[in-house]
Amino acid sequence: MPDIVWETNLESLPSPKRGKVRDIYDLGETLLIVACDRISAYDHILRPGIPGKGKILNQLTNFWFEFLADQIPNHLLVTEVADFPAELQPYADILDGRAVVVRKAEVVPFECVARGYLAGSGYREYVRDQTVCGIELPAGLERASRLPAPIFTPATKAESGHDENVTLEYMADAIGDELATRLRELTLSLYSTGVAHAAESGLILADTKFEFGLLHGDLLLIDEVLTPDSSRYWEASEWTPGTEPVSLDKQYVRNWLDECGWDHDSEPPELPTEVVDGTRQRYLEAFQRVTGREPKL
Repeated sequence: MPDIVWETNLESLPSPKRGKVRDIYDLGETLLIVACDRISAYDHILRPGIPGKGKILNQLTNFWFEFLADQIPNHLLVTEVADFPAELQPYADILDGRAVVVRKAEVVPFECVARGYLAGSGYREYVRDQTVCGIELPAGLERASRLPAPIFTPATKAESGHDENVTLEYMADAIGDELATRLRELTLSLYSTGVAHAAESGLILADTKFEFGLLHGDLLLIDEVLTPDSSRYWEASEWTPGTEPVSLDKQYVRNWLDECGWDHDSEPPELPTEVVDGTRQRYLEAFQRVTGREPKL
C-alpha cells in the first residue's frame, strides 16, 4: 500500500495554491498541478486521505483528455515527469504519476454539469419541486431513474464552501449567451462520449462535471475529467431505479458519512480503515475498467 501524500511542499517553488485535493504551483508561463491523496465530501476535507488516490485520478484524467481530444483541446503540456522542466526534477519521485504541467487559461467561473440520471442534489430537488436546477421533469421518476434525455445543469464555482446550482439563463447573464450555449453543447457532447465508453466497461456514467478555460479566445478542457471524484459511475448490471446504485465513486464515502450520524457541519469524523480501503478499491476498479490498464502507483 503506498503512503498517503497529503500535501506537497516543493521548497524551491513559490507556495502552492491548495484546493480541496490538488496543489497548484505557478511556474510563470505554465502551472504545475499535483493531485494529492486528500478526499473531500460535503465541503469538508476528510482524513486520513486515500493512498494513491491522486495518482489514480491524475492518470485517469489524462486518459480522458486524450480520448476526448478530437472534440475539444485541453490544457495539458507535459504528463511524464521525465519531461518536466529541470527545476522540477529534484521532486521527480513525489510528482511521478500524480502531476502535470499545463497551460494557463482564464477559468470559466462555472462548473458544467451533465446529468443523465436522477441522483444527488438533483434527486433531492426533484422530490421537492419536480425540477432539477429549474428544469421541469416528468412525474413518477425515482432515485437513480434515467432521465428522458441528459440535461445541462451548471453550478457556480465556489473558492470555499458549496457550489450552487444555477440555471442556464443565470450562466448566460454572467458570461454571455454565445459562450453559455457553446458550453452547454460541449458538456452534453462530452458526456455522451463518456457514457458510451463507460457502457463498454459495464458501467453507467450517471452524471459528471467539466471545467473549461479560455486561452486566446479558444475553449480548453481543464482540471479533472470523468473521474470518480467528479462523476458517478454505477454498475450497469445491478442498476435498478428506486434503489441506491452500486457505485465506483465517492458516493461510497458520502453514504458512510450519512450513516455515521455526522451533522455535515462540525469537524467530520476520521474515515475508518475499511472505508479508506473500500474507496481506494472502487477508484482503482473504475480506472481499470475505463482504461483497460493498471495505473502507475
